Amino acid sequence: MESAKKQQHHFVLIHGVCHGAWCWYKVATALEAAGHRVTALDMAGCGASPGRGEEVASFEEYSRPVLDAVAALPEGDKAVLVAHSFGGQTLALAMERYPEKIAVAVFATATMPAAGMPMTYAFKQLSQGKGADFFMDSTLGTTGDPQNPDKTFLFGPKYMAKRVYQLSPPEDLTLGITMVRPSRRFLNDETMNGDVLTAERYGAVRRVYVVAEDDEWKPAEMQRLMASWNPGTEVMGLQGADHMPMFSKPMELSELLMEIANNKQS
Repeated sequence: MESAKKQQHHFVLIHGVCHGAWCWYKVATALEAAGHRVTALDMAGCGASPGRGEEVASFEEYSRPVLDAVAALPEGDKAVLVAHSFGGQTLALAMERYPEKIAVAVFATATMPAAGMPMTYAFKQLSQGKGADFFMDSTLGTTGDPQNPDKTFLFGPKYMAKRVYQLSPPEDLTLGITMVRPSRRFLNDETMNGDVLTAERYGAVRRVYVVAEDDEWKPAEMQRLMASWNPGTEVMGLQGADHMPMFSKPMELSELLMEIANNKQS
């Protein structure tokens, strides 16, 4: 921990589907206490941001808070971007747009697309074999053009307790149940389905995948498979972490993030 405090870094934290910046409160506190700068952002229609998630017109608009924050970094400054779950796709887009502004990209049990493949490919691989019964009391709906509707999703309390927060403190589960909001999946989105991620830009950023070893929603083997699609990705395991490692293992995750930031190459 002493060595982790010697270097100061700027961490940009990207939440997953239905969640918001609020889910990083423990990690943000730990990183700031160690002397680092932290920017935790709400994606469009998420957390405390105005408007409804179902009405966000595009994945680009959804991701705009991160894209704008990275674009606004002073020349020569680089941030450590950390994404959770669905946030991995926003992180990937930021890597493609601004590789020179990212010191390292950390995917914490996050969806990790592959260069040269549509971002929806990773999502579809994750969804294979998961019917509506897997999501229990979650709410699945549609929005947008009736001729080509997009899917929406909202975590259900029972699903969260069994498959998302099963190792997290009960008070964080209560917080999550209170705070989650419906989100679009952007399965028909032009950016999500386009050939936007290149090896020259997205693939040039240092990447670390943090595997939540006890994730019930995104099994560890699937997390490692996604990392394997991206040659050169460093893989680190986090034991005892469910799909919400920022709640189930907040100090361990925070220390791991500082270790990753301090090591130019692990």
